[in-house]
Amino acid sequence: MNSDLHTRMQELRDLAGVIGLASWDQETYLPRKGEGGRAAQLGTLQGLYHERLCDPRLGDWLADAKPTGSDETAMIRVLGHERDRAVKIPPALVKALALAQSRALTAWREARDAKDFSIFQPHVQQLLTLRREQADAWGHDGERYDALLESYEPGMRVQRLSPVLTGLRSKLVPLVQAIDARPAPKRIFAGKVFDSEAQWKFTLHLLERMGFDLEAGRQDRSTHPFTGGTGLFDVRLTTRVFSELPLSSVFSTIHEGGHGLYEQGFAQDHERTTLAQAPSMGLHESQSRLWENVVGRSRAFWSHFFPRYQALFQAQLGDVGLDDFLREVNRVERSFIRVEADEVTYNLHIVLRYELELELIRGSLQASDLEAAWNEKTKALLGLEVKNVNHGVLQDIHWAYGDFGYFPTYALGNLYSASLWQAMNRDIRGLEGSIGDGELAPVKNWLREKVHREGYRVDAETLVTRVTGRGLTDEDFVSYLKVKYGALYGI
Repeated sequence: MNSDLHTRMQELRDLAGVIGLASWDQETYLPRKGEGGRAAQLGTLQGLYHERLCDPRLGDWLADAKPTGSDETAMIRVLGHERDRAVKIPPALVKALALAQSRALTAWREARDAKDFSIFQPHVQQLLTLRREQADAWGHDGERYDALLESYEPGMRVQRLSPVLTGLRSKLVPLVQAIDARPAPKRIFAGKVFDSEAQWKFTLHLLERMGFDLEAGRQDRSTHPFTGGTGLFDVRLTTRVFSELPLSSVFSTIHEGGHGLYEQGFAQDHERTTLAQAPSMGLHESQSRLWENVVGRSRAFWSHFFPRYQALFQAQLGDVGLDDFLREVNRVERSFIRVEADEVTYNLHIVLRYELELELIRGSLQASDLEAAWNEKTKALLGLEVKNVNHGVLQDIHWAYGDFGYFPTYALGNLYSASLWQAMNRDIRGLEGSIGDGELAPVKNWLREKVHREGYRVDAETLVTRVTGRGLTDEDFVSYLKVKYGALYGI
């Protein structure tokens, strides 16, 4: 590989790392009065990144590149794809989008305060217009949504995605109805207070047992849990701790720990290259979902960790048995809020958003009709009547950023996680027994070998197909839900 090309690739990865670090600090330790300065700093850094990415010399270096080996070929392919999309967007459109996003975010907050979608509606319409223009600039084969989806899930297309999500919808609705007809679990946490410091120590214990390297990363607190950092040896996690909602800290830590293990698991030879990243948001989400839900909410996991957790909170949980605890952590309940949804109903929230986004981008649904369409789909999918717009169309911040195409990655993560879990169980004899003994290394090591170290050598579905023997499917996920919740709810 040309030395200039290699150096530029490393510069871009370094800039991305510093942008990630500044963003992490913005959500954790930045003094409130520093917010304006940080916004300017991030703008400068992002401008430098874009300038170096679109540099005509980089285009020449990529065109003249003579890779030696499959890894260099993949590095050049990934960087070329990123640059190709960046240079296709006119500077005027970049500025228009940035301005529209800024105004939309302010309007979204005002709309939530007033509980009035009409305040936000014209901004949604403007962002739709701009995103359609962006999709056309990128290019597509007739489905503009494909171009937007490519930003988050490279290689995925509506033609591939829609049948999977439609099939998932048809299987989840009756499953939710069957569970809803069964007696609800006892609420074992209601009215109880759990010491925040004890919760914090337990989350660090979980990270250590998962195999997250705390000498190459750290955990802090933030309003909304997320994973960031600068590279393999500097991975930043955050969690949140509520004294009356103790499971929030547990599962946000396990979730972000799954993301963090992925970030620490890329091949060291790929550090500061385009291969030291996940090939898609969906595959990244599969790692957090596998750890949080499939492992972290399992009977095997808590048969080991519950006694320690119970001992920390003897006054609150001393008379609670493992079975009641498991029913609580796996409670299925139809609800309005996506981020609070359980793993059975969660994907229905994603299907709702995907179907609406597709209609919006196609132009068959106007922003002025979005609130009514949202409420109708909520009734059809979850059987709930939306009476508070903040529990409906105004609940997510994504559309204020114009992030059309992002929501499906959450569902893809759930589907991929179940398929990876099935393959892991085929490869590792006695896996659940090991987890029951508190041995989580087999899970981490298998994921590290099969997924993490591959980085961005190939696209997400190709990698999942290599590992599991099948590509994107809802079969493994639906089977997992039926077995698990059939036992928990007696259906």
